[in-house]
Amino acid sequence: MFTGIITGLGRIVAIQSLGSSSDHGKRLTIEAPAGYLDDVGLGDSIALNGACMTATTLDLPLNRFTIDISAESLDKTTGLAETGPVNLEKALRAHDRLGGHIVSGHVDGIGSVTHFAEVGESWELRILAPRELGKYLAYKGSITVNGVSLTVNRVTDLAEGTELSINLIPHTVQNTALGRLAAGSHVNLEIDLIARYVERMLGDTHNNIPKKP
Repeated sequence: MFTGIITGLGRIVAIQSLGSSSDHGKRLTIEAPAGYLDDVGLGDSIALNGACMTATTLDLPLNRFTIDISAESLDKTTGLAETGPVNLEKALRAHDRLGGHIVSGHVDGIGSVTHFAEVGESWELRILAPRELGKYLAYKGSITVNGVSLTVNRVTDLAEGTELSINLIPHTVQNTALGRLAAGSHVNLEIDLIARYVERMLGDTHNNIPKKP
């Protein structure tokens, strides 16, 4: 589990194919900030742009680690198939502060940035989310964008999907890879975990539970 509070800005520095066909995944080499990997062990979970991955090798002198990502995961995420900056978050420990919201590290869909511009001292980020995710988005609700826990300021249902508006403070722009976004950029989205359970509880599946005699 994660919180959506980015703990380091890393960079994918190398990509190696794990096979010759499109059914094979990739091995990514990620460079982390100095000292970031000091408390990381082999097999630990680290979220890359919001996608939970497993550290398969560690190179502490070079501040680098590798992860293996399947073809399925590459197909369902964005920003992990090319070199460049990535948001990093280590898995939540039982005694850590829950500074953002409960994040699973499982990407629910890919959104497209429709607007990203400075407004006063902050920035407005608008994202067009897939239509099927629209029912999970609410004013003042939580959304994870490329691994960053954010608050939805406005939701607009459109014919092509649901557009959400988010306000980013300068700290977020400067200390995550979100500051590099532009109109047309694609981002990983994870809906609020609580919204999943609400849908389940309000759906009609509970009507199929056998009644006691």
